[in-house]
Amino acid sequence: MPSSSRAARKVAIVGISLSDCGRVDGPTPYALHAQAARRALADSGLARESIDGFASAGLGTLAPIEVAEYLGLRPRWVDSTSVGGATWEVMAAHAADAIAAGHADAVLLVYGSTARADIRARRRTAGLSFGGRGPLQFEVPYGHTLIAKYAMAARRHMHEYGTTLEQLASVAVQARANAAANPEAMFRDPITVDEVLDGPLIADPFTKLHCCIRSDGGCAVLLAAEEYVADTATTPVWILGTGEHVSHATMSEWDDFTVSPAAVSGRLAFERAGLTPADMDIAEIYDAFTYMTLVTLEDLGFCAKGEGGPFVEKGRISRTGELPVNTDGGGLSACHPGMRGLFLLVEAVRQLRGEAGGHQVHLPDGGPPRLAVASGTGGWFCSSGTVVLGRD
Repeated sequence: MPSSSRAARKVAIVGISLSDCGRVDGPTPYALHAQAARRALADSGLARESIDGFASAGLGTLAPIEVAEYLGLRPRWVDSTSVGGATWEVMAAHAADAIAAGHADAVLLVYGSTARADIRARRRTAGLSFGGRGPLQFEVPYGHTLIAKYAMAARRHMHEYGTTLEQLASVAVQARANAAANPEAMFRDPITVDEVLDGPLIADPFTKLHCCIRSDGGCAVLLAAEEYVADTATTPVWILGTGEHVSHATMSEWDDFTVSPAAVSGRLAFERAGLTPADMDIAEIYDAFTYMTLVTLEDLGFCAKGEGGPFVEKGRISRTGELPVNTDGGGLSACHPGMRGLFLLVEAVRQLRGEAGGHQVHLPDGGPPRLAVASGTGGWFCSSGTVVLGRD
């Protein structure tokens, strides 16, 4: 067995999986966690006893203790960081640091949710509340919902830079085009810009198709020290650089509605990887709303601030475009059970391994992508985690 006393070890993602996703009415969230965990472990080829670190959030009173117990794990390193959709990129960064320092050897990240099924069975409502205590008490009385906050930010970007509704709609259209080639995607029928614009208004300027779908599902990612790679069953995908940042909780404390925390987390991740956005072959970006994709592309450095609108036009971010983004269809079309950040890592690894099937991206030489960035966003642009990945 590899020693856990060495420092500065390289860290790879050695196992990934999805649980059943989409419309999953039977299993509990715990069962989806277990299904994803078993599949990721099988994908890695490692023994269950190899896992000595565990990270989970969003389920149970004592997450991740309850989930670890359900899975029959007794980890010596744990993380329950909860910063919304960015949780999983931030957790991956923490896990990579812990493994590199010798505090753990193999860390499992796992997530599962029955958000859609719970609403269908009337176990919960569709409303999402973060409570009315603390700083949020000053916004709650005015009906300042999560989607309203994203909508306000989108309107500000439109005002500042002339971004159009058609440009935002094109993000949804291209996500759906990517999903069309993914048999696991929940929605695969093509849509047009006009169909996005003509849909029912949810929060100005967002119509229904500007917003992510609601699904069930889970996934898991297993990270391990470099010594384990020789014993794994799949191509390792290396963690090259990570970054994290938090910006605000209340809108009044957000300095600029057109700048997300990815502007910091992305810069840190690329600097630590010794790479630039221009080096990336694909990007997996949190897309609860179309504006998130556009502004995150700007803040990661794929285009200048204010140029996101023209950048996303004309198929540039489709699976066959100049910069394939959200190659599985993203949260807008493939799946979105809640905190989607871990799904970004799974899809990035699939693409780098060349295991994405019908929605696989191919480089000009015919091979799979070599470098990818996954960037998660939490809250209403409150947090961001960015991970740069590469294969040998």
